[in-house]
Amino acid sequence: MMILENRTYDEIAVGETATLTRTITEADVQLFAAFSGDVNPAHLDVEYAIATPFKGLIAHGMITGSLVSTVLGTQLPGPGTIYVEQQLRFRRPVHFGDRLTVTLRCAEKVDAKKRVRFDCECVNQNGEVVTSGIAEVVAPTEKIRREAHATPPVSLGGAPYAAQD
Repeated sequence: MMILENRTYDEIAVGETATLTRTITEADVQLFAAFSGDVNPAHLDVEYAIATPFKGLIAHGMITGSLVSTVLGTQLPGPGTIYVEQQLRFRRPVHFGDRLTVTLRCAEKVDAKKRVRFDCECVNQNGEVVTSGIAEVVAPTEKIRREAHATPPVSLGGAPYAAQD
């Protein structure tokens, strides 16, 4: 059983970090396309993608944005966080099989509104930055500790899906 426990505004320190590592799979991209409706052939059509500058299929850039959201909602600050702003710069393509590490670092706290700004960086297994940006949240002011829900069961083409890592 996994427990989610937040860091309240008062507990968070400038410079504090949190990370998440995830390997991006073809199933991740298919699931993201199914949910979002983004069926850009760069993500799903091998014949098309081979002729692009990326020379193959790539993941949706917003998958990395989703991983930032995961860190904010489950680790730092965690449960009770209200996401208010996100700026992202997509620097390199993400390919199937890339092992991504998302790191958030508390850059600033704004006492009047209990807001926290985080520098966000997502690097691949080669240490190359694929996405960078800034996220701003309203941090929780009360401690929350709850059992994490299991991710909902999903299948793609009849095969069960589970996030990697």
